[in-house]
Amino acid sequence: MDKHDIPFLGDFYTKSEVDAMVAAAVEEARAIDEASMAEHNFKATIISMILGFICLALFLDGTLRLLGIIPPFLDIDISIVDRIAEKVETEVLPLINQAKQNLF
Repeated sequence: MDKHDIPFLGDFYTKSEVDAMVAAAVEEARAIDEASMAEHNFKATIISMILGFICLALFLDGTLRLLGIIPPFLDIDISIVDRIAEKVETEVLPLINQAKQNLF
């Protein structure tokens, strides 16, 4: 029988007993906190990897559609290769030819 089980005689704890119980409770809380943070970090890492992969896939899809490698989605053509080629032929090549004539 523990002395704390005796009514009126054992209704109190000594300072060392209280300090030991507080230290045990703090250590248990610290262990619970570390375990919950480790679980949170694991789950957050998995979620971040999934979201990162999705963003990378969407970025790559958009880039490939922009370059005309993947066909347009819902007939919305965003390919810029033809427009760039046309601008080079109409604006840049005449400037290059003019510069060649001026040099020679």
